[in-house]
Amino acid sequence: MLYTDDAYTPYEAEIVEFIKEHHDIFTIRLKFTDPELDSKYFFRPGQFNMIYLYGIGEVAISIVNDRNHQQGRFEHTIQVVGRITKGMMKLQTGDKVGIRGPFGTSWPMNEAKGKDVIIVTGGLGNAPLVAATEEVLKNRNQYGKLRVLHGIRSSDLLIYDDMYTRWNNSPETKVYMATSNADPVDNGKWTWGKGYVTNFIPELSVDYANSIVMTVGPEPMMIGVAKAFIAAGVKPENVYVSIERSMKCAIGHCGHCQLGSQFICKDGAVYPYPACEHLLEVKGL
Repeated sequence: MLYTDDAYTPYEAEIVEFIKEHHDIFTIRLKFTDPELDSKYFFRPGQFNMIYLYGIGEVAISIVNDRNHQQGRFEHTIQVVGRITKGMMKLQTGDKVGIRGPFGTSWPMNEAKGKDVIIVTGGLGNAPLVAATEEVLKNRNQYGKLRVLHGIRSSDLLIYDDMYTRWNNSPETKVYMATSNADPVDNGKWTWGKGYVTNFIPELSVDYANSIVMTVGPEPMMIGVAKAFIAAGVKPENVYVSIERSMKCAIGHCGHCQLGSQFICKDGAVYPYPACEHLLEVKGL
């Protein structure tokens, strides 16, 4: 944790690398300008930071493991969806942003030990689960089989191809990817599958009764994934989802993300599916 008693103050971080992933998707690699903060900062897989674009505003973004695993470096992959992220798209290496965090609950990495781990993502949903995947690979003997399932609308939206290639390395660790675009893809260059991620369930070769599922993506997709894997034999309490509603303050103060008694920013965003199934019945705001 970056701090213990001041959740309001953003700390200055420098962009050490700006990576353009797609015409409206980019990754910023960051370090804190204060060496002491830089050495103390850590996060748990699934947590998020509030990124402050000076003079414009803040946005909640999931933390991605640094691809080079450098101490004191952390990444955010961001899609342009509004005024703040549009401004962030114009940032360059050497520019500064404010960081508050990390916030929120995390993926159940301890509960997953000794179990087969199934990571299911859609669109940019892989960003919140990169750190969880890397955690399994870093401590490979503590977990069972690892299956990463990723679905995208079309092949041109594929990012993190370098990581997928690295992860897809053995019978114990496999990547399954599909596009829902029914038309010919990439002039025949697309080597992955077509359809939906749930179509892979029959071929994963895992022990569903002793598996844990972590999923991020559009809410209808997560609901479908949860129901499909529960039907396949995964215990409902072993299915985890990440709800990304309108988080504005990250400390449960502003109320923008409140659903019933829950403040998604501090009570989530990662939930066991049975604990949030009723929340997902409320359409996104």
